[in-house]
Amino acid sequence: MKTLNITLAVLVLASSSAAYAAVDFASFDSNSDGVISMEEAKVNSQLVKIFKDLDTDGNGELSKDEFAKVQ
Repeated sequence: MKTLNITLAVLVLASSSAAYAAVDFASFDSNSDGVISMEEAKVNSQLVKIFKDLDTDGNGELSKDEFAKVQ
């Protein structure tokens, strides 16, 4: 069920208007520190909704590998 929820959220994220402007990792990583913080994720409400599911190591940040699940 968790995988289905993530898949559906990813589809919504990819089709949202904000995703057109910021679909790649670098666009979300506004301070270029190599991770996406929750603060940076707030530019897209769908990313915020699935943030905890994508953050598989639970460190409060999305690495490039974790974010790659979206694409």
